[in-house]
Amino acid sequence: MSKDLPQPQQSEEVDLGQLFKIIGNAFDRFFKFIGGIFNKLFLAFVWFVFFVKKHIIKLAIAGVLGLGYGFFKQIKGEPIFKSTSVVKQNYNTGENLYRAISYYNELIAEKDLSTLAKVLDIDPTKVTAIKEFEVVPVVTENEKLKSFDNYIKTLDSTIASTITFEKYQENVKDFQHANQRIIIKATEKNVFEEVVSTIVSKIEDTEYFVTEQQKDLDELTNLENSLKESLSASKDLQDVYKRVLEAPIDNKTGSQTSISIDNTEDKSKTKEFELYTNDINLRRELVSIQRQKEEKQFIIEIVSTQENQGTIDNSKSLFNIALDVKIYYAFILIMATLMVLLVINFIKFLETYKEKI
Repeated sequence: MSKDLPQPQQSEEVDLGQLFKIIGNAFDRFFKFIGGIFNKLFLAFVWFVFFVKKHIIKLAIAGVLGLGYGFFKQIKGEPIFKSTSVVKQNYNTGENLYRAISYYNELIAEKDLSTLAKVLDIDPTKVTAIKEFEVVPVVTENEKLKSFDNYIKTLDSTIASTITFEKYQENVKDFQHANQRIIIKATEKNVFEEVVSTIVSKIEDTEYFVTEQQKDLDELTNLENSLKESLSASKDLQDVYKRVLEAPIDNKTGSQTSISIDNTEDKSKTKEFELYTNDINLRRELVSIQRQKEEKQFIIEIVSTQENQGTIDNSKSLFNIALDVKIYYAFILIMATLMVLLVINFIKFLETYKEKI
């Protein structure tokens, strides 16, 4: 009868064991793959170190030649002067400013100096001295934090909780910052001030910004007049309260009619104090409006113009890093030599395979 009893089934246990085995093999292959990558990178690094060691004399000679060439360019080459000016944008003129600077650089690259002279409205003989324009934002980390805080206050609390400072910074463009530094490089000293003034005046003459400026000034003027009328009305009302408080009151006979505000003398005094406080607030707002009107008088203004005559610039930019001209040429020549050596070594490596074919 024991033969008729059902035999225990182990298919589920077998399937589960095979599953764990497959997962284990997958992880094993994955870690071997990652390990293989790191191993190859390490071997490549070691090979590169020994390659550089083998050719260190050639690279050193290239560096010395680069330093010598840079020194020669610095002494015998045409001097480059640099001047910087800081401008403050009272309106959203940043994009126009950056586009204008980019356009000027394109004209220089195309050697279309006649058009550049016409655009900048300067002597064609002077425009040939201009070599490069650059504009960069002038902003500190503290100002970035303040800007982020002001932006968060304008959002709904639910949306604000999802915005991080890093994400905010990714979406902020350089031209959106109020203060911008304009950098001009030229072979002559007497062109900087005239060029900066022209760049600023062309932006100020833009019809859109002129219209926006007029709207803002009219709005501030109307608000100022309204506050002055409110201040005058408040003064008249204070005079009424003052006459009421100074009027004789006969509390004994009651034969005279007394005038009081809210039926109590204390409340009258309170009202008078509130009017006085309101006057202070109105005058404070008037001062604030006057300051805003002064700021709106200029669409974009020159905050500081340093080095109107320019200073000699012995630097060159590499990957947005300013390097001394000698270091720049030394680095360039070393990298060029290294690339040539790598190409020669790669060709020799291919030739070993050519013999096997």
